Amino acid sequence: MAIAHRIYAEALFGAAKDAGRLAPVHEALTDFAAAVAASPELRAVLRNPQLESSAKSAILADLAGDDEPLLTHFLQVAAEKGRAGEIEDIAKEFERLMALEERRLSVELTTARELSDSEADAILKQIEEAAGRKVEATRKVDADLVGGIVLQVGSLRVDASVRGRLERLRTELVKR
Repeated sequence: MAIAHRIYAEALFGAAKDAGRLAPVHEALTDFAAAVAASPELRAVLRNPQLESSAKSAILADLAGDDEPLLTHFLQVAAEKGRAGEIEDIAKEFERLMALEERRLSVELTTARELSDSEADAILKQIEEAAGRKVEATRKVDADLVGGIVLQVGSLRVDASVRGRLERLRTELVKR
């Protein structure tokens, strides 16, 4: 992630936190970034280097409306500074800051078969206890795992699958 995205996200995060408006700003920014992502035309306009910053600022102000003035002002400043086309990346960084603030941990849980809700909840509860944080999980099924689970948390990957164990055993046997 570029340093500029982090700086802008941290600035908005700090301002929202100081104003006691963290949750509403987060929701508004998430919705706005989703709208930009869903509209290739809007994304093209915001990323167009030939369109003046003041025009982009006016467009963003009109689209943001008056529901969340802090976000509206932020979008105008971002546009004036030539960062209008980076709103989606700024929103992703803001989301990361929110997860840290709320002590949330996003994980991807891959299993060899579909888990029941109670089985998944039991695994997630163990992860929450070990991490000391609230866990939000996405679940996938990969029959090639044979059994067990693979847990992906950011760049950390914990492979407790049968396939992973077999591969480690094969590697160990080849070394000897």
